[in-house]
Amino acid sequence: MKTLSFSILSTLLLAALACSANKSALLLTGTAPTLVSDEFTFTEGPAVAPNGDVYFTDQPNNRIYHWSAETGEVTLYMENAGRANGLYVDHQGNLLACADENFQLWQIDQNKEVNVLADGFDQKNFNGPNDLWVDKKGGVYFTDPYYQREYWTRQAPDMEQQRVYYRSPEGDIKVVADHFVRPNGIIGTKKGKTLYIADIGDKKTYRYDVQKDGSLGDPQLFVSMGSDGMTIDENGNIYLTGNGVTIFNPEGEQIGQVPIPQKWTANVTFGGKERKTLFITAGPAVYTLKLNVSGVQ
Repeated sequence: MKTLSFSILSTLLLAALACSANKSALLLTGTAPTLVSDEFTFTEGPAVAPNGDVYFTDQPNNRIYHWSAETGEVTLYMENAGRANGLYVDHQGNLLACADENFQLWQIDQNKEVNVLADGFDQKNFNGPNDLWVDKKGGVYFTDPYYQREYWTRQAPDMEQQRVYYRSPEGDIKVVADHFVRPNGIIGTKKGKTLYIADIGDKKTYRYDVQKDGSLGDPQLFVSMGSDGMTIDENGNIYLTGNGVTIFNPEGEQIGQVPIPQKWTANVTFGGKERKTLFITAGPAVYTLKLNVSGVQ
């Protein structure tokens, strides 16, 4: 493993002090992000398992990897992974994947058997499911932006809208939000009453009240910043990605910034046995960073 340079560490410590000055419950421990590996092509979709292990994708290479919370080692979990992007571990321990090779939402069981949960809407292919979040009932919210992939034969979307969908526990699929330029990152609160969705195409992140039937209330602007991926901690702070990791409190005030050397930070989640390890995917690399707050799953 490698650690970041002294200049990056100094910047990070200044960011930690800024968090303290802002009276945030989030306080970085003073350690720099640790480079776990930079031997990938483009990492994405980190998802934490009940034991704190993290799964993540290397989409261009069509693989899913596994990071051990116990040893810190990374091992190959699955090849031919449907060009999986966003991942999430459901309440039964299955790995859900936004498999955009064929515009699908997958469920991968512990034997690595694949069940297609969704493959289109209104008799049209999805644009390419990108990121997802599972509610307490087992319903799945997922974003569906359009990014032209080199491995597709199609050169245009089948549908005009780039929307967010909800798949109910019974398997019904409905549109829950359709006001986006390009939706991407998504995360819900611990009690499941609030959902955050980033419109990376319009540089905005919205907050929604979640209704009992899975539908969403009117969008409320949270911050004027988009995000590729996002996560949330026990205090309700939201972590957005792009230029490193930018942290906002529940009121939408920026309370911290974690710099990452790569030009683009794609996604983030909390892993480790106590969920106090921020797991960051950034281009060819993955990093971990110890915090003194835990994440919400």
